[in-house]
Amino acid sequence: MLKNACMLMIALAATTAMTACHSPSGGFMSHTGGSHTYVSTERMQKTVTVIDTRSGEPVFSIDIPVGKQLTMDFDEGMGDDPVNTPDLLRYEIWDAGTRFGRLRNSITVPNAASRIIEVQVRQDVKYAAGSPRRMLRTDEVADRPSWWTPEGGPMPADSVVEMYDN
Repeated sequence: MLKNACMLMIALAATTAMTACHSPSGGFMSHTGGSHTYVSTERMQKTVTVIDTRSGEPVFSIDIPVGKQLTMDFDEGMGDDPVNTPDLLRYEIWDAGTRFGRLRNSITVPNAASRIIEVQVRQDVKYAAGSPRRMLRTDEVADRPSWWTPEGGPMPADSVVEMYDN
């Protein structure tokens, strides 16, 4: 009996902890109308804009950096104005591929019937920053010796070694 009560308490605590987090794929309680995730890559850099269809004005717009993702979720009835902005948009920018986390940013927005999400693909070329954990490469341009550049230069004399010398 005590073992079953402990298992029930653990399951209840895990369920409570999971509802405090967010998963872009819907997670524990996925549903239609759940969160939206937009990933910006080097070839498809995205700008996401939420537009109020009543006025045609943007109420939220964000350029997603390369290698990041925007996850956003709409909470109906949580806005600050029951007529103009009755819903709450919660969002977060994460590293691309992030599966769980907390949506810490928010803005009040029009309801679903009065808003549209516009996704634009930017055409400028940018590259994702390298991982700080990557190993140092010795073939980067700044690290090359003068004799290994297009301009050329003298090779060091001690670099020539006969094949069978010790």
